[in-house]
Amino acid sequence: MQLPDAEALCADLARQLRAHVTPETGMVGIHTGGAWLAERLHRALALALPLGTLDISFYRDDYRTTGLHKSVRASRIPFDVGGRHLLLVDDVLYTGRTVRAAMNELFDYGRPESIRLVALVDRGERELPICPQFVGTALGVPGGSMLRLGRDAGGRLALRLDA
Repeated sequence: MQLPDAEALCADLARQLRAHVTPETGMVGIHTGGAWLAERLHRALALALPLGTLDISFYRDDYRTTGLHKSVRASRIPFDVGGRHLLLVDDVLYTGRTVRAAMNELFDYGRPESIRLVALVDRGERELPICPQFVGTALGVPGGSMLRLGRDAGGRLALRLDA
């Protein structure tokens, strides 16, 4: 299966977002791939507020059955979420459960005015009614496969498919 160029998708997302951000827009990336993508978009859009990141490990609905992920990171949102328009960034949107967990955590920081979802890839197969407002591409992925965003030694973004 030929995967799209993640760098080109990131550039396209930046073009889509440019008309929808203001100096007061906050951006939050979901660890790990969403945070990498958010770093790139944040820089491309020259947003004034610092970038926030979330590790949703403790907010997952499968936490009790799968246990804690081996590399939990601290969430960091260095701005006031209350009343703010937010862009929530994830790399691959699949079932919607990661985004649900991220929104639950965001509300622990305050009540945003709005949350718009940005995804590099929408692979469909949603289990929850969650939809991205900005997406790089929609891509069907064979069942049982995991689509992941990675970075090479030079920091370039690349998609990979793990069967």
